[in-house]
Amino acid sequence: MATNNKSLDTLNLVTSTKPLHQPPVVQRRNKLIAKLWEQEQLVKAKLDNTAFAVKKHKTVKDLEGNRRRIEVDKRLKPWWFQDIDGQLCFSVRYGAKQLEIKHGRSTIAVKDFDELLTTLALIKSAVAKGSLDAAIDQASGALKANFAK
Repeated sequence: MATNNKSLDTLNLVTSTKPLHQPPVVQRRNKLIAKLWEQEQLVKAKLDNTAFAVKKHKTVKDLEGNRRRIEVDKRLKPWWFQDIDGQLCFSVRYGAKQLEIKHGRSTIAVKDFDELLTTLALIKSAVAKGSLDAAIDQASGALKANFAK
């Protein structure tokens, strides 16, 4: 067994407790980051001409009334499309709502799928830093209003 020259005295020990719950803004960021990761994987699969699927668990009932959980592919819709001029466009979605990246603008035009990958990475880092919190909050509020009806 190899010995490590590092001793316990060199560690940065702190007194801290793990929070029981994350603030809602952090939960929304994490949700959007997970969805952006799925979109990244869809783009990579398209570039590689392969299939990408995320699995989810679903409870089904058989003819006798017994319930069991099965694993099925999650339905993923790409957030990119081609406009009338044939330009590749991308819009960030939170639920069914498009996020406004800048006031009044929610669609990003890119030249190809490679640029779309770099754009997705840029958006993901912006979400992690909290740059899109206001847009996420607005979209989240709109979704909550639809459920209240």
